[in-house]
Amino acid sequence: MSIVNTITRMLTKQVAMGLLAAALLPAASLAQAEEAANIVQDPTAVGTPVGKRGPTTLKFHLVAEELKGVLDAKAGTTYTYWTYNGKVPGPMLRARVGDTIEITHSNKSNSAMIHNVDLHAVWGQGGGAEATVTPPGESKSFVFKAMNPGLYVYHCATPVIPQHISSGMYGLILIEPAGGLPKVDREFYVMQGDIYATGSGNHKEFDMERMLAEDPTHVVMNGSAAALAANPMKAKVGETVRIFFGVGGPNLTSAFHAIGTVFDKVFPEGDLEHTHHNIQTTVVPPGGSTMVEMKLRVPAKYILVDHALGRLMKGNVAIILAEGDKVPDIYREGKLK
Repeated sequence: MSIVNTITRMLTKQVAMGLLAAALLPAASLAQAEEAANIVQDPTAVGTPVGKRGPTTLKFHLVAEELKGVLDAKAGTTYTYWTYNGKVPGPMLRARVGDTIEITHSNKSNSAMIHNVDLHAVWGQGGGAEATVTPPGESKSFVFKAMNPGLYVYHCATPVIPQHISSGMYGLILIEPAGGLPKVDREFYVMQGDIYATGSGNHKEFDMERMLAEDPTHVVMNGSAAALAANPMKAKVGETVRIFFGVGGPNLTSAFHAIGTVFDKVFPEGDLEHTHHNIQTTVVPPGGSTMVEMKLRVPAKYILVDHALGRLMKGNVAIILAEGDKVPDIYREGKLK
């Protein structure tokens, strides 16, 4: 049995055991998690493809919201998240080169902190951060023109910047080229982040010392430990899948890898104009991104990880479940006849 198949079996078993463990948690622990918000961003919420349309004017609204969310359902723990629009990552923004874009940033009145937004796709002071410094209960706006195609990170940039990012204030903005991206069967939106949590009870708060030491307690995809493994993304055999993947950070670089497949195409560093082919693992730095595509040739649970695999034990795992008929010419168990 190959090492890939061995690891796949092991990880699938770990996920199943984790879900079983969650069901056996003490009632009080689960009750606390149930009182918290589900902050996990829907990985199918990828925005509207631009298609063949010409440049236009778009308006996006980001709302800074501080809330108690589920950090690890298996452990029954919660965390004080700082979010855009109540989810981690924030909404995926989608536009095309030449669009004129208005960004409005609001901060909920019950927030304890000032927040803003810096978009890496913006030409302008702080990527819009200076224009959007927003006290609780206020709103700020700015307008920019999309100049460069690519997949870009946005994040909060008020002090202490890495605390705001680690607590969940990051997302992706896709600037498609003229004519749009080629159509695929499915698109998914996934971001990795590192969380530094402290506290003796079920509820956790941000740990500055651990953040400075770059020693996270949790490494997550879409905000919560193993959430996209407990609720896999769905696809069918024969479909081509595109993943918009980014790393909020604030500290860790991801060795992004899918167990049980090879990336047919990788657009490194979010560059939509250059393609690498037949890639096993691609490096994505904090504040960076990539776009990958793969045809799902056989039915399987394709397991997305950071191949710094110690982080798997900190919650860094997602699954794409591809359902369909077996394809024995490509993969089958047993020996050759």
